[in-house]
Amino acid sequence: MRRGIAATALVASLALAATACGGDGDSDSESGGPVTITYWDTSNATNEAPTYKALVEEFEAANKGVKVDFVNVPFDQAQNKFDTAAGSKGAPDVLRAEVGWTPAFAKKGFFLPLDGTEALAEQDAFQPSLIEQAKYEGKTYGVPLVTDTLAFVYNKELFRKAGVEAPKTWDDLKKAAATVKDKTGVDGYWASTAGYYAQPFLHGEGTDTVDADAGKVTVNGPAAQKAYGTWLSLFDGKGLHKADTTADAYAHIQEAFVSGKVASTIQGPWEITNFYKGSAFKDKDNLGIATVPAGSTGKAGAPTGGHNLSVYAGSDQAHQEAALKFVKFMTSAKSQETVALKNSTLPTRDDAYTDQVKADPGIAGFQTVLPAARPRPALPEYSSLWTPLDDELPQIAGGKKSLDEGLGDAETAIAKLVPDFDK
Repeated sequence: MRRGIAATALVASLALAATACGGDGDSDSESGGPVTITYWDTSNATNEAPTYKALVEEFEAANKGVKVDFVNVPFDQAQNKFDTAAGSKGAPDVLRAEVGWTPAFAKKGFFLPLDGTEALAEQDAFQPSLIEQAKYEGKTYGVPLVTDTLAFVYNKELFRKAGVEAPKTWDDLKKAAATVKDKTGVDGYWASTAGYYAQPFLHGEGTDTVDADAGKVTVNGPAAQKAYGTWLSLFDGKGLHKADTTADAYAHIQEAFVSGKVASTIQGPWEITNFYKGSAFKDKDNLGIATVPAGSTGKAGAPTGGHNLSVYAGSDQAHQEAALKFVKFMTSAKSQETVALKNSTLPTRDDAYTDQVKADPGIAGFQTVLPAARPRPALPEYSSLWTPLDDELPQIAGGKKSLDEGLGDAETAIAKLVPDFDK
């Protein structure tokens, strides 16, 4: 989806082919040796995976009866790979699953309910909204590992030179972008054409792609049309960078921001470590982080994202027990603190926000915007609804389709994904 994972298809294929998955009925425990569980890690192979691999080694050292086969799977391939593997009883024992995948795989019976298990023994330590987001039909199918949301990120120095502050509304942003351009010569804002990054505009108008409670597709309703109209207007005007509809748009926007060639954008905490690598943020305190601007409702609302650890329901009892022990370790306060310090990602439990963790200005900044994040509905198809928008929004922003035509086509495509919903 929105996170680029650095790994080649060849390496991923070889790694997966060599993986001994829990559903294959491994005989390691029967022979009296250690139980070997397979863990599919979907984090960024360069910036994040080494931290998780080190934690795996720490877990193995403390649990001599369990071995963990660590496999880093590119994020943009993992959902389909797991779906295929689970359907043939060859899935990993533990999956690092994006929160939107949790209800979808739970509905298919691929995930083990975790209520009352060792993995959720410290459930009260986790942020309640994140536990709710890991549920499907009243049962919990994942333990929150990291959380995230989108924020308005900006270059404090450029904003200071222009004499502007972080905008409260989208109209404020247009004015600030023009002033930044006048005062500094660089564009004030560069927006993304990806569906996920347009979500705050929907929430700011009090709507979404669908109304899960009412069973209705709302992506082309009046509120959504207003939201996407505002989104589209931010590609045209003084200080507003034109839409990039190329396959490398994400990288182009990121590079421009971290090098000080554009003053602001919308981004998530998974890029904190990359922000710090850029010339504009060698001084970490130059990174400004604010709640996304509000829509006409007066409310701001970015989506809640993140990842859960889930256990494969097709594994045998010995592998499930080992997997539950592993999940508990990986989501503990100590492990989450380690991940936060190494990867600059956001913990899912309050006791992991230690003074040392909060000393990172990126983490501290994103923690302040989390209360404005909007949880996703527990709709199995929800994470797939961005795909039609990823197809249509670049065409709208690039002038190949009108707003009405593009949203109409998105509505048709989304209606096919939720056939029981009304338009």
